[in-house]
Amino acid sequence: MGQHRRQLAQGALALSAAAFFAVIPPRLVGAIFDELGRPSAFAAVGALAVGIVAATVVESLLRVIGRYSVLNVSREVEYTMRNDLFAHLQRMHLAYFQHQRTGDIMARMINDLGAVRQMMGFGVQAVVMTAVIFVFSLVSMLAVSVHLTLIALVIMPLVSLAFWSIGRRVHVLFERLQEQFAELSTRAQENFSGIRVVKAFSQEEPEIARFARATDEYAARAVQLARVDGLIWPAMSFLIGLAVLSALWVGGQDAIRGDLTLGQLVQFVAYLQLLSMPMIMLGEVTNLIQQGWASLRRLQELYDAVPEIAEPADPVAGPIRGEVEFRGVTFAYGPTVVLRDVSFRVPAGSSLAIVGHTGAGKSSLVNLIPRLFDAQQGEVLLDGVSVRRFPLEMLRRAIGYVPQETFLFSVPLRENVGFGAERALTPSQLEWAGDVSQLNKDVADFPAKYETMIGERGVTLSGGQKQRAAIARAVAKDPRVLILDDALSAVDTYTEAEILRRLRGVMSERTSIIVAHRISTVKDADLILVLDDGRIAERGDHRTLLEQGGLYARMYRRQLVEEELQVDEEQVEHERRVRSEDPALAVEPPRLGGRRAGLSEDGQP
Repeated sequence: MGQHRRQLAQGALALSAAAFFAVIPPRLVGAIFDELGRPSAFAAVGALAVGIVAATVVESLLRVIGRYSVLNVSREVEYTMRNDLFAHLQRMHLAYFQHQRTGDIMARMINDLGAVRQMMGFGVQAVVMTAVIFVFSLVSMLAVSVHLTLIALVIMPLVSLAFWSIGRRVHVLFERLQEQFAELSTRAQENFSGIRVVKAFSQEEPEIARFARATDEYAARAVQLARVDGLIWPAMSFLIGLAVLSALWVGGQDAIRGDLTLGQLVQFVAYLQLLSMPMIMLGEVTNLIQQGWASLRRLQELYDAVPEIAEPADPVAGPIRGEVEFRGVTFAYGPTVVLRDVSFRVPAGSSLAIVGHTGAGKSSLVNLIPRLFDAQQGEVLLDGVSVRRFPLEMLRRAIGYVPQETFLFSVPLRENVGFGAERALTPSQLEWAGDVSQLNKDVADFPAKYETMIGERGVTLSGGQKQRAAIARAVAKDPRVLILDDALSAVDTYTEAEILRRLRGVMSERTSIIVAHRISTVKDADLILVLDDGRIAERGDHRTLLEQGGLYARMYRRQLVEEELQVDEEQVEHERRVRSEDPALAVEPPRLGGRRAGLSEDGQP
């Protein structure tokens, strides 16, 4: 910041010097008019003309130096603010982004930061030039005629009053325009991100109409701002013209009486004309300052947001083994309680499975381990230490997490798989992660293999491929705790079995927590928790839970029936297709009945 202050002071000094040289030519022009009637006019006029050219050249050079210094500072400040703001948003807790619109944040980071830069760049140089030229011109005008200067000064406060009144209105309208721009950005961002849904439901025309309405509102607000903003220039031109007309009227009479020379009158009018450009710039900079302050306030709202997930005051150090424990944990989103008095312990290196109906609190539970959220009551422990005492980077580097909503970045597949690793993955590490997740089979068909560029949010991959890429990303990180939150829902049962078989070797070396709806995914876990309405309804291994005949057993029987019906439907379709092709080849497929996959005749396991 000290370097910025020095550079800004240097720029202001250069602009002040440029303003001093800018007031010299009007004095020399007046002298030229006074010399025209004298015998040695030619030589004097030539010397004065050279002086005008020299003063203009020096003024231009100083102005360039000053503009460069000030504009360079504004760019550096914008650069620093954008990086600081991005870093601040990266530190914000997950719940903050659930209540903020992405388009609004983007509008503030682009449009509002640009308005602040304009205020600091063009605004600062315009203020300096206007102030210095005004002072120097006023002194020179007083030297020519005091009463003409007083007449001009009677009109000048009207210019300031016009700036103040119009500028206030511009400030309000600009804020409304920025809010609508955020709405426009959000609507476009949501449509482009959800383009598959828009097309699948044939909603192109309704979405076009909704965007058009938002655009119409933006255009209406922009026109309203331009209408008010456009008043400044005509108002200034009228008031400055009124000042010049008054000076010519009164000064002309003084010149006729001999109280002023013709050169002095021309000099005075030239100073008034010189003031016109700074006054016009003042009108422009008034708008920039109003807009800049409005944008700065919107940016300050982002800076004022405090992350609820904070770094610990007394952090612990040392390696993490992976023992996970919940003690009386209760968690709520606002007034909605989703977990109630949850307690369990998972020894390091063992596996835990969590099942339950939709909305039972499964994802909320695993989100508490890497501190994406913090529990309101109870403790979440890792190796017997509260997760709140681990530095966030250390804690989250020890956890490999595959969330329900898979997100891939628009970079090559290799970078997506290696996203959480501390160092770039070697080819063997990449191959191993791809083999565990069964991603290698698909990558083999990609022309660029792992260098294949992934579209935005992984749009170029299928749902199963995205989930497998996310699994590869989690295991490539080599975490001590591996969390799979319904990470196999988009893969077929055969691929699921292959992934689980390979994951067993990975899970044997670390703590594994699997959230799933399919019993086949979790039946081999050391401990299974059944959540119901935020509470642990049942716990035990697969066989114990089946013997209890509770919620888990009912879920298991229902899934077996669903699988059997699916197989029967496939057999019927196969029979229909065979008969349609050749009735002579029709074969009655064997029926599985009710004794499939461990079911007794009465449907009990």
